Amino acid sequence: MPPSPRRVAVIAGASGFVGRAVADAFRTDGYDLQLVGRSGPTTWDDPAALARAVDGADVVVNLAGTSVNCRYTDRNRDEILDSRVRTTRALHRAIAGAQHPPRVWLNASTATIYRHATDRPQTESTGERGEGFSVDVATAWERELFAGELPGTRRVALRMAIVIGDGPATRMLLTLARLGLAGSQHDGWAPPHRRYRGIGEHPTGPDRAPWYRTRGGQKVSWIDLDDAVRAIRFLRDDDQLAGPVNLASPHPTDNRTLMRTLRRVVGAPIGLPSARWMLEPAMWLLRTEPELVLKSRWVMPERLTDAGFAFSHPDLEGALRGAVDAHAVGADRTERTPHHAEAA
Repeated sequence: MPPSPRRVAVIAGASGFVGRAVADAFRTDGYDLQLVGRSGPTTWDDPAALARAVDGADVVVNLAGTSVNCRYTDRNRDEILDSRVRTTRALHRAIAGAQHPPRVWLNASTATIYRHATDRPQTESTGERGEGFSVDVATAWERELFAGELPGTRRVALRMAIVIGDGPATRMLLTLARLGLAGSQHDGWAPPHRRYRGIGEHPTGPDRAPWYRTRGGQKVSWIDLDDAVRAIRFLRDDDQLAGPVNLASPHPTDNRTLMRTLRRVVGAPIGLPSARWMLEPAMWLLRTEPELVLKSRWVMPERLTDAGFAFSHPDLEGALRGAVDAHAVGADRTERTPHHAEAA
């Protein structure tokens, strides 16, 4: 009897922080990988190659999208939206035209789709959408995923909270702590700007950036990288779960606690509290946005927990220390790589 063919997983965005971890996990699970990106054998600019990669695959995972850890200039805003909508639309077309479509398509989304919430947590069944730039991006992203009929393919939107690991969001937070800026961060008045205004075909929200009197009490939903990868594997294998799914720890924190924990992790003796008008120039220097630390993201993983998924890393401080250790290992490996290359 000939050996059974190996399963194929198509992974887009495998060069990113989460994508690399997902690709490694799928290889461990015995999948052959077809990687989609801006370069390589299967690119976004080659619809025929993309169609060949998808046809006959068992699973498609799309994590592609320009990082939101940047300044929301007009150019960056357009690229953030386009990089998500365009890639999701390309995969949709490829799957719709496949003779043997994948049984499941897991597509990245974001927990930022929910409103600024300080009164109650947001779940898949009771959550309320927010408005403005980040929400419009998420809405357009999911609209492309769930458009039309794909009868042979189960579709899941991965509404990910901040992923704790050696990635851009965690590095930004650790940088703030090392600079002595990891005191509680208070939303409030600042010189008005239009960077968070709505975008796309149906822009939502006010023209000027909104603000709230949070006093550092804004909620922070997060998920450890290992749990994010385990959740993606769980969703891959559970044939009953479709639609939006929150990828967030069942133990959200708040800004004060997060900043206090960051100070302990990096050994920072102080962390200056900062109001929004102080954060604006600091974040400009860091080339990122105050929204990433000021919006109250209070998200609970209702569908995952109801389906029996068990989180392995519920402790925020342990997750942050693991991220620092992972960064140290990665930096050491990077320093040693040129010497190995020269020896080869």
